[in-house]
This record gives sequence, C-alpha cells and structure tokens, in this order.
Amino acid sequence: MLINKTPTIMRENRLLASLPAYEYERLLPHLKFVSLSSGQVLYHAEEPITQVYFPKNSVVSIVITTENGSTVEVGLVGNEGMVGIPVILGGKTTTTSGVVQIPGDAMQINADILKIEFERGGPLQKLLLRYVQAMYAQVSQAAVCNRLHTLEARLARWLLTASDRIQSDKLPLTQEYISHMLGVRRSGVTVAAGTLSEQGIISYHRGLITILNREGLEAISCECYRLIKDELARLLGN
Repeated sequence: MLINKTPTIMRENRLLASLPAYEYERLLPHLKFVSLSSGQVLYHAEEPITQVYFPKNSVVSIVITTENGSTVEVGLVGNEGMVGIPVILGGKTTTTSGVVQIPGDAMQINADILKIEFERGGPLQKLLLRYVQAMYAQVSQAAVCNRLHTLEARLARWLLTASDRIQSDKLPLTQEYISHMLGVRRSGVTVAAGTLSEQGIISYHRGLITILNREGLEAISCECYRLIKDELARLLGN
C-alpha cells in the first residue's frame, strides 16, 4: 500500500538519514512510502529485483531455501540498511529471497533508478558500499556464530539484533518462525526461550516476545552481537 508521507518520516532509515541533504533531495521524488506485511516476499531467488527497500520499523530476513524446502536466514535488515544489495553490485538476480519478518513501514525505490544514482559516484555510492561491507561482516560473523556458539547465545544475539532494527523491546514473532530463521528445530528454540523466560530476561505470550532485561540478554549473548553492532556503527558513523 502506497501512502503519502513527509520527508521527516522517510529519513528514519539510517542510510537515508546519513545522506547529505542534496543527495537525499535528488532521491526524494523517487521514494515511495510503503507498508510491509508479515511474510511478504520482497524479491524471490533467481528472479530480477525490481524494487529496493529502506526499512523504517520493519525487519526483513534475507533467506536461502534448499531443495527440500528448508529455509535459513543469512542476513537481517532493518532501519540500518537496505533490501536489494545485488542491484547496486550489478546483479539482476540472486540466490536469496527477501521476506518480511516483522511488519512495518519502508521506503521503496525503483531498482533501475537507484542503480543510476549509485553509478553517479559520490556520497551515495560510498555510503552504500560501506553498508555492503557491514552486511558482509554480519553474514561472516553469523556463520561463525551458528557453527560455534550455543543455541541460547545465538537466540539472545538474534533477539537483540531484531530489537535494534525496530528500536523496540516488543517483537511480534513466533518460536516456529525463529526456528526457521536459525535453522534449528522448534523444540530447541522452545527450550532456549524457556530458559531465558525462567531467568526473567524475556517473556513470551501469543506470538509476542518481550525483552524484559536487556543487560541480562546481552550477557547471555555471544560476542558476535557486539562485534556486528560495533562494525555497523563504525562503517555508517551513526
């Protein structure tokens, strides 16, 4: 759904907010405010990406689906970034899909237009390339995390990251959905979430996870959360 919104709301995405005024003003006529629904597929694997999204308070999972239908998250995008990186790197398609995990708002721009603006060079190109590096760091660190760290620590990292992306401690997520994103059985997530709940760190009720003790959750999370967060802040400068 397309809605007319003011430039102030559009700039709530951290990438857009980091652009110099003149760069942002050039993009502004091409940006559309859209509402994203849970489970909405923004682009499919092996199909051309026609639109790029800059989330405001929504969260999008970048996922890979195997031949047997299993889905695993390889990246998470919220108000810090953009969905559609292959567009600026010259690829019209990719092996991943972009699926809305937490519903909310985003700014949408035609992929061809963004590609033209990116190829002008200047601040927009430099900013988006730094974001690509930040996403590379996220994917690389997550690969290490999924191989070496406990499910409880991984769940804590994931919840903290999702919370940062929407700037809220209330996450409308089911344990089944989280299990798909982490690539584990639902029973494993249930046990890990139960442990966090018993410690008073989170609560879970009817598809809503609430972080009650953020410091406690950070203490349980592995170092990957802080490393990824610090790298993002270093590269984007906000």
